[in-house]
Amino acid sequence: MANDFEKFRQMNKKAFKNYVPTNEEEIKFYEAYKRVKQIKGFYIHAMVFVVINILNFIANYQELKPNESFFTIKMFSTFILWGIALFIHGLSVFLPSIILGNDWEERKIKQIMNQEKSRWE
Repeated sequence: MANDFEKFRQMNKKAFKNYVPTNEEEIKFYEAYKRVKQIKGFYIHAMVFVVINILNFIANYQELKPNESFFTIKMFSTFILWGIALFIHGLSVFLPSIILGNDWEERKIKQIMNQEKSRWE
């Protein structure tokens, strides 16, 4: 396992994308590694979202004129638009496994293979 982890970690994006696992254990490790990278990407996106929006709120608050309201579209536009993008990113990472289940791909592949097999018999 540690050897597989190092092998995947050292690959560049193109090599990783084009990699073809050779056995069952390698296939499972490859799929798990891809999933972890997706989740990590979402968490990094969420952390950057929080930090940048805190800095944005501070900067906008400091630029307020006397008697100007904090609650304007200018104050929240970045937060709202980027929040929508972050929400969509989260759905793309977590929703497939919630709705379809973790083993949906494997079941679908077996179903299609069985259909193809019966077609040729």
